Amino acid sequence: MTREDMLARLIAQAATEWGELITLRAIVEEASELGANRVLDRLGLSDARAQDDIDELRELLSAWRDAKASAWKAAVEWLVRGVLALLLVGIAVRLGVGEMLS
Repeated sequence: MTREDMLARLIAQAATEWGELITLRAIVEEASELGANRVLDRLGLSDARAQDDIDELRELLSAWRDAKASAWKAAVEWLVRGVLALLLVGIAVRLGVGEMLS
């Protein structure tokens, strides 16, 4: 018996029994399972390799986040170095270091 058949029988049973709580819970459970399986099928994640695919995607996402964090860190470091270099040049000009070297 397929999940669709099971769901149809449960709905028919609920109609004749005026929806007992256990029947309603079974309907919700079967419908949820059926919906989840449909979503996995549509996403192409219902085969045996799906877990490996998800693991690989998580690794790629983690690597992307690490690379993005490293890029931001490097950009901030270069910005700080540039500001400090400009500050040193400004101090040197203010002190007249260029004139002392001539």
